[in-house]
Amino acid sequence: MTTGYVWKDIFAWHQTGDGGAFLPARGLIQPGQLHAENAETKRRIHNLLEVSGILDGLHSIRDIAAATDEETLAVHDAAYIDRIKAQSAENGGDAGELTPFGPGGYEIAALSAGGCLTAGRAVMRGEIDNAYVLNRPPGHHAEPDRGRGFCLLANGPIAVEALRREFGIVRVAFVDWDVHHGNGAQRIYYNDPTTLTISMHQHHYYPADTGAVDENGSGAGEGYNLNIPLHPGSGHGAYMHAFETVVIPALDRFRPELIVVLSGFDGGALDPLGRNMAYSTTFREMTRQVKSAAERHCQGRLLVLHEGGYSAAYAPFCGAAVVEELMGATDVIEDPFIPILEGIGMMDLQPHQAEAIARSAALVSRIEAP
Repeated sequence: MTTGYVWKDIFAWHQTGDGGAFLPARGLIQPGQLHAENAETKRRIHNLLEVSGILDGLHSIRDIAAATDEETLAVHDAAYIDRIKAQSAENGGDAGELTPFGPGGYEIAALSAGGCLTAGRAVMRGEIDNAYVLNRPPGHHAEPDRGRGFCLLANGPIAVEALRREFGIVRVAFVDWDVHHGNGAQRIYYNDPTTLTISMHQHHYYPADTGAVDENGSGAGEGYNLNIPLHPGSGHGAYMHAFETVVIPALDRFRPELIVVLSGFDGGALDPLGRNMAYSTTFREMTRQVKSAAERHCQGRLLVLHEGGYSAAYAPFCGAAVVEELMGATDVIEDPFIPILEGIGMMDLQPHQAEAIARSAALVSRIEAP
């Protein structure tokens, strides 16, 4: 397999400032600690790929261009784009909800979205089989009229809408395994039967007002939005059960022409902003299954975009597992945390988890390829 890879050092220049976890440093939150969404985790993923030799086997995509106004405005409201551009030109600001950025933040966000689009074009042209885009800032919480949850621009939808215009594809599936709900794609495509959106996330976490099972699309899009809320503590068994009973059957019914994975590693067992118990093997196996679905339905066209993941120690091993699986590597990095995590337990599917996942599985039969 030829796997494309995007990382630009300027992604690390996106400024989120000091903070206490996801809140800015103010009031009684003492300055001096990095905001949770900082460059360190992404740098460490890139560093592990480099020192392990994985990077040598990837097709590095170095020449990327920022998303244009035409491309961003296909997804976002003009008033929102104008506002964050103005803030970016001054001292930065907050794009809406928990989305701080510094001077020049819009330009970096547009480059992050542009990197996703550039990789997508290479996949669609057959220049590469699939791609991993280690982009920053992330995008899966961004909505048409505001940023949310560290995300300024909806990277995935911006790329997809441009690819639709350029290559004439119709059916696109989003698979989001970040621990937080994929509210951005849900809101953008809620009435659209040509876009299947699947989000597997921690139940009633962030955003707290979205992500329920009964949010299943509306109008012509009814049935094409699937949420799989997982109980806190869900481990490898729960993730695999959700994939085998919901995600893969849904993809098989929809038969997409392109699959876009919104890949967050904050469902990992050591993540400070998640309460689930996945480990690198979980992300490796989910990648294997979605890659197989892409080979069945869309000539292997698979675009994986980086989202969350806030454990600087553990996210690199999860990221490496995904990249290794994309490229078909047989000599893989040994995850030193697995023996400890397996000793903790919580990895097997529990009855209450199976019961919750079954409610999402019951909706799969409503999906038909338009």
